[in-house]
Amino acid sequence: MKHELLVAGFGGQGVLSLGMTLTYAGMVEGKEISWMPSYGPEMRGGTANCIVIVSDGKISSPITTMFDTVIALNQPSMDKFEHAVRPGGLLVYESTNIITLPTRTDIHILPIAAAVEAAKLKNPKTMNMIVLGAFLERTHIVEISGVMAALKKVLPERYHHLLPLNEQALRRGMELAADPVSAAH
Repeated sequence: MKHELLVAGFGGQGVLSLGMTLTYAGMVEGKEISWMPSYGPEMRGGTANCIVIVSDGKISSPITTMFDTVIALNQPSMDKFEHAVRPGGLLVYESTNIITLPTRTDIHILPIAAAVEAAKLKNPKTMNMIVLGAFLERTHIVEISGVMAALKKVLPERYHHLLPLNEQALRRGMELAADPVSAAH
């Protein structure tokens, strides 16, 4: 198994932390991993993306232009990276931030109203974990236990009290991805 993922959005949406968490989860599970972040100088409000590769075998190069999955958290990311999903791949997008819907018919498309669900959890910063949960439900490249172990490493100790909320967000994302009718609403 080898899965190449691009996560893209505005700085401050948790793009890089989503990728880093997935990367650490892969490490926890003994997989080969690669995490390559890219962000503009303006940080919050600017564009950010990262490439994550999780594999059972060696990764020959961390650089790729076509992905098994693209996660787009805003319209500019959708516009820029929809074409970068391999045929038969997966496009996950945050449906409350996308005005122009994807048009490809050769890929699987999963809209997730993660911002709405994060508001229901009373913490907008959980949006990225909801999206990660939806992605994991569709791909199963790591286990939720690996993600939780990774979060213990990624989150500073002063935020460990938020681990149960992050697990709740992950599980909500998984539920939404399992029921595509409610995912986009």
